Order: sequence, then structure tokens, then C-alpha cells
Amino acid sequence: MTGRTVRLGLLGAADIAVRRILPAVSRAPGITLTAVASRDPDRAKALAATYGGDALPDYRAVLADPRVDAVYVPVPAALHADWVRAALEAGKHVLAEKPLTTDPRTTAELVALAEKSGLVLRENYLFVHHPQHRAVLDLIARGAVGEVRAVSAAFTIPPRPPADIRYRPDLGGGALLDVGVYPLRAAQLLLGPELRVAGAVLRTDPARGVDVAGAALLCRDADGATAHLTFGMEHRYTSRYEVLGSTGRLLLDHAFTPPPDHRPVLLLEGPDGVRRHELEPYDQCLGGVEEFARAVGGGEATGDTTGRTGGGTAGGTTDDPTGDEAGTSGAISTRQAELTADIQRQAQYAVGGDAR
Repeated sequence: MTGRTVRLGLLGAADIAVRRILPAVSRAPGITLTAVASRDPDRAKALAATYGGDALPDYRAVLADPRVDAVYVPVPAALHADWVRAALEAGKHVLAEKPLTTDPRTTAELVALAEKSGLVLRENYLFVHHPQHRAVLDLIARGAVGEVRAVSAAFTIPPRPPADIRYRPDLGGGALLDVGVYPLRAAQLLLGPELRVAGAVLRTDPARGVDVAGAALLCRDADGATAHLTFGMEHRYTSRYEVLGSTGRLLLDHAFTPPPDHRPVLLLEGPDGVRRHELEPYDQCLGGVEEFARAVGGGEATGDTTGRTGGGTAGGTTDDPTGDEAGTSGAISTRQAELTADIQRQAQYAVGGDAR
């Protein structure tokens, strides 16, 4: 369907769809909202009235609609696998909220299904589309910190309302799957996929039955570089990472969810003192939607990396901010799922369980 506008269907009126994705779809070239379904029919009608398209009676109706080329799946994490599979089997390209699924085997199966079907399957990590991470990688490549020794990344948020789905174990809730996957994805971005989980802890709320905080230590055995990850959802809001090298240190705040008007500042500490690298604002949500539209319109399949011209027009750039590291390929999603499962196993081992 090269050159055509991507016609998008929405499966579920989740908060992130309403606040972030649908506004971006309305502004992005090459994609338009065609069909909407929600458990609440009135909500579907309201979204269709605001952003266009037709309100359909249920998710199956969206998948059966021949006008729909691709679907966005923002349902709770435990439901991702079923609806992503159903969409792929219906011949639709898929943009799925993270995590793609809650276990690595299912993730690998869906990636293989998408590849076999020639369909685009994207895991919606928006932060990887922001040019601030390309700036970090460029500085590292130029030797700004010397040899990378360690990465430290943290993403924490304040407590949610008591009825929030993040506190529902049956829906795939918990801090690791909701916020912990961000610093984990950053570790892959900065150190590559050849990481192993050396240790982990998860603190579980006994009343809710979900983890509300945790930490993990990962290691790159080839050179001993490490990544220390912190995450939780009963904390002060924190969204940052730092890269410690043999001769310097890079620090980036607002690493994962910067507002579109935020001006990133990279702090580089080295032998000559501290240098500030100020960057232009960038709308990473718009950039992610545009990349998905290009991938679908350009005929890319899941195994391909991000579009060669990726990244939203906000901020005045049309360059792909992170190139082949942008984190949307099937191999990266599969490795992300494996590492997430390893963190869960190591945390179980830490409290006397079986790490196997």
C-alpha cells in the first residue's frame, strides 16, 4: 500500500490513546482514524466525533472492516497477546502498547506471525524516537565519556488511584511491566541486546498482589559493563539515566516522557568540567506515529528497523533520531520480553524461590 494513507482502527479507549496517540494521529501525515471500538459505546462515539472515523460495536467489527489497514491496541497488558494475534490473523498491521505481551514465548510467536504475514508489528515505546537519545549515542561514539563502564536508569511515578488497572494482577499490572520496561529498554539502547540479568528484586504489595517497586542489575559479559535499573509506582516522579565511562559521565533528565515543548539538556562531565548540550524540543509521540505510518505505507515488516526518514516534524527535524537502534524491530521486542522474564525469575530467586 505504498503511498496510500494508512487507515487506522482503535481497539479500546485507554487513557494513553485519548491523551497521546489520537491527537498525534490527527496531526501526523499519512495516517487517519477510520474506526473506533470501546467497551463503552458512548465513549467510542465521542472519540469518533472528535477525531473522525466510525464508532463500531466491538473490536471484532474493527478487525473485520475492510477499510482498516492497521490497528492500535492499547488494552491492558494481559490482553495484548489475544488482540494482537487476532489483528495479525485478520491481516492488519499492529501498533501495540508496551509490553507487547507478558511472556517471551508469546512475544516471539507474534513476531514470527507478523514476519510470515508480511505485516508491521510495533511495540509502542515512544521515547526511542526522541533525538535526545541519538545525541547521547553520538557523544558516546565520539569518545565523550571514554569506555562505557555503567548505565544507571530510573523511571518512577507517584501512586495511582486505588482502582487503577496497574494494581490488577489479572490484567498484567505491576511496576515492572508498566514502568520498569522503560529503563530496561534504555539499557538495550545504550549497551545493546547482549545483556544478562545478574540480579533483581521486586517489592510486592500483599494486598494487591502486584509488584509496586523494584530494581535490577544487568551485565554485558563481553566487557563487564553494567546497567542498574530502578522503577516503581509509589515514588517521586523520576525519568532519567546516566552513562558512566572511564573518563566522563553523561546525564539526561526527562528521558522517557518529555513533554513536546521540553528542551532537553545533556550534561557531560569530563576532565575539563561540565558542558551543557541543549537540544530542540521534539514531540516523540508524533514521531512514533509517523514512523508507524511510514513503516506500513512503505511495506516494512516486523523484522525491519525504523523508517530511514523517521521521527516527527515537531522540533524541525526529519532525521530518524535513533536509526537502527530505535527499538521497534521484532528482535528487540523479543529480547525485551526475555530480559523482563529474567528479572521476574531473578526476583523470585532473591526471596528463596526457584530462578529457573
